[in-house]
Amino acid sequence: MELLFILEQVLNGLVVSAYYLLIALGLSLIFSLGGVVNLAHGAFYALGAYFAIELEQRLGFGGAFVLSPLLVAAIGIVIERTMLRRFYRTDPIYSLLLTFGLAMVVEQAIRIIWGAAPLPFPMPGFIKGQVFVGDFIYSKYRLAMLAVAAAAVGGTWLLLNKTAFGRVVKAGVQNPDMVAVLGISLAPVMTAVVALGIGLAALAGVLLAPIAGVHPAMGTEIITAAFVVVVIGGLGSFWGVVIAAVLVGIVRGLAVYFMPPAAEASMYLLMLTVLLLRPRGLLGERIQRFE
Repeated sequence: MELLFILEQVLNGLVVSAYYLLIALGLSLIFSLGGVVNLAHGAFYALGAYFAIELEQRLGFGGAFVLSPLLVAAIGIVIERTMLRRFYRTDPIYSLLLTFGLAMVVEQAIRIIWGAAPLPFPMPGFIKGQVFVGDFIYSKYRLAMLAVAAAAVGGTWLLLNKTAFGRVVKAGVQNPDMVAVLGISLAPVMTAVVALGIGLAALAGVLLAPIAGVHPAMGTEIITAAFVVVVIGGLGSFWGVVIAAVLVGIVRGLAVYFMPPAAEASMYLLMLTVLLLRPRGLLGERIQRFE
């Protein structure tokens, strides 16, 4: 029976990995190409959950699942074009201050519009219940969440590695000056990257809402963990962030079982260990900022 409990904690850790990964991938992409430290990323995650609440009442869970990330990504495009774009050539501290202020504005706007109290988000009926495999029991929704997150990450990898857009993104991360010499403008590419990253964060908010509920500070709570994943994985590395998210989730899941008081601190201890052995992260690359 103990092995079944450990397996359950590993799966719970992978669920944590899933939404950490969706948020951290966007953070890593935006910083790698634009040099923007986006502290407002957690706010977009929260907006995804709140938009899903409104859309679910009118269009059901399916409509909320599809439209909420798209709407938040559209907001991200507006913010990129009106605010972030002017900070690509400046010291990252300026974008950090901007996005910190933006995060505070979004959180307070959420409190004004939806109130400060947590809101429930109903789990879709078609994936309620449990899966039984012998003596092992696990939530259908959590398994579905893992599948959706894996599909989203797989789709992002295909976009970045099997399309012309992805080749431009990778070239822009490694050598933006060469891309400019070839006559390719990185400005629309950066807009698309911001929309993609913010959309992934909003998707994480939609997926987690039925499990954790929805409240105004949820973005603030998640952003630190997402940065930890990015730091462990290494900037500029897609698979580094994936591996880091899985490690953080599994370590945290096992810590919940074996050392509950250390569960929250486990990710920071893991980050400290990785940085002592490899300061650039697991698969970190040398990158140049978009000019």
